[in-house]
Amino acid sequence: MGEPAEETAAGAVRVTAIASLTPLEELDADPFLVDSRSQHAMCARWAADRGYVVTRELLVHSLRSDHDVLWTDVDAGLVDLFVAPSDRVLRAALRSVDEFTAECERRGVRLETAGLAEPSYDAEMKKRVHRRMSMPTAGYDGC
Repeated sequence: MGEPAEETAAGAVRVTAIASLTPLEELDADPFLVDSRSQHAMCARWAADRGYVVTRELLVHSLRSDHDVLWTDVDAGLVDLFVAPSDRVLRAALRSVDEFTAECERRGVRLETAGLAEPSYDAEMKKRVHRRMSMPTAGYDGC
């Protein structure tokens, strides 16, 4: 569900990137929602542009806003904000964006959306996403 936190420079804003875990069957209808690698890359680009550091990447689908995976690093003082590529991705990743937003406000953690342009997917790009998503246990790394 998530990658462990990495060491960060003192004073750096620490970010958890949220991507949606969307079934491969949705690739033709909405390739960006399936392409979690591009979602995380968008969050990383957004963070880097601001001098922030992504310390955790979450890949979730319809997760409850009170789930421990969201709050463990926040409670430990390891996360300053959450970022997702877009509201659309948040709606797929979380069961209730409104409840999550309220919980972020209650805990004093910012929630942002990157709002960058999504990639355009041609047949070749969809094929690469399909291959990467359908062969994760075979050692394929997407290169």
